[in-house]
Amino acid sequence: MTDKSKSRITRENPPKTLPLGDADWLRQRSCQVVFEALEAGGYEARAVGGAVRNTLMRLPVADVDIATPARPGEVSELAKSAGLDVHETGIAHGTLTIVSLGVAYEVTTLRRDVSTDGRRATVAFTDDWLEDAKRRDFTINAIYCDRDGKLYDPLRGCEDIAQRRVRFIGSAEQRIREDYLRILRFFRFFAVYSDSAIDATGAAACEKERDGITQLSGERIRAELLKLLVAPRAVDALKVMEQTSILMRSLEQVAAVSTLEKLVEIERENGLWPDSIRRLAALIAPKAGCIQKLAHRLRLSNAEGKQLSNACRGQGPDYKTSVLGAKTGLYKYGLTAYRDDCLISWARSNARPNDPDWMRALQIAEDWQVPEMPLKGSDLLALGVPAGPDVGSILAEFEQWWIDSGFVADTELQRNKLNGLVAKFGRAKE
Repeated sequence: MTDKSKSRITRENPPKTLPLGDADWLRQRSCQVVFEALEAGGYEARAVGGAVRNTLMRLPVADVDIATPARPGEVSELAKSAGLDVHETGIAHGTLTIVSLGVAYEVTTLRRDVSTDGRRATVAFTDDWLEDAKRRDFTINAIYCDRDGKLYDPLRGCEDIAQRRVRFIGSAEQRIREDYLRILRFFRFFAVYSDSAIDATGAAACEKERDGITQLSGERIRAELLKLLVAPRAVDALKVMEQTSILMRSLEQVAAVSTLEKLVEIERENGLWPDSIRRLAALIAPKAGCIQKLAHRLRLSNAEGKQLSNACRGQGPDYKTSVLGAKTGLYKYGLTAYRDDCLISWARSNARPNDPDWMRALQIAEDWQVPEMPLKGSDLLALGVPAGPDVGSILAEFEQWWIDSGFVADTELQRNKLNGLVAKFGRAKE
């Protein structure tokens, strides 16, 4: 009988030669067709980066990147000859997207950096796999495998995977200066993939080069930060970022990591999935200026900006102490805004993560079916109310009465109230 335990990745058994031939993504016909197309031209091809890393870590694989010495023009010709669609998504950096049997694969020519400015790099193509590996950011992202699953690990990334450790390749400071986004990537990768202490050399280099964050666009910061916020060790990463002023550079305002830590505890206690915008809201002061500044800084979408603002309404205490207040919040703002505001307010309070009053407020959102306003403008027109401002005024006053009455469902009470309002506005016109 085969001892399957020998194939498991452990600290005592780092996967130096573990083949990936049984990986689902590698066995897929769509992936093998891409390898075959490149090899038909006499070129070697290897998967690299996230697909290999996540497979070794027994994590889901989202997409597959393939590296090859073939130049972009040759990659394009070979792919088209194999009947595959080709899209020049990153041609300036040697990257083409090849669609095989409906699946997209990024194929990139081996590269080395010629010059960098902290945001982008000028590259030259190479035939040297080691040169290509050395220009990458972290050792765990520089592991390759061929179409049969054989690993190529020139920078000992497998050992770092076995240790659940994130390390820069070569000089951490040099890697960061090539692209200052790597500061945020370092902390995100730590939050996602590491279960050991943060690499001190890498953290020190990030702190030293932190001013480079000011060169980054808000969109790039946003992309990394929102992924980091929902990572398993987000709080651990953000604490280091706070201590080293990296978080301040990223948000351009003081962050309340302790509030986020409390929110994470509440989410876990109550079985809630993390939400990046909600967690972002926990980091900032609930002031309009801070909210608007951050939304602009990170180039949030209109929907994200609205969610951020709603999460900071600060009406959670009303939801906790009053059932009607909770139902009113749900009716006016919707489930997401209600839940976010409730959770953020809870995190800013001194209440425990299993506080029964706050838990009750959360449960109302699950148990109560939000009703529809029982009166429409067409109903008023049918009663002979002329079109105009009176329609809106009557609707507004009726709705407020209906809410204050606890969303009364008694149709006779509703009719009496409506008749009274119609008569009131009619008399006011006389």
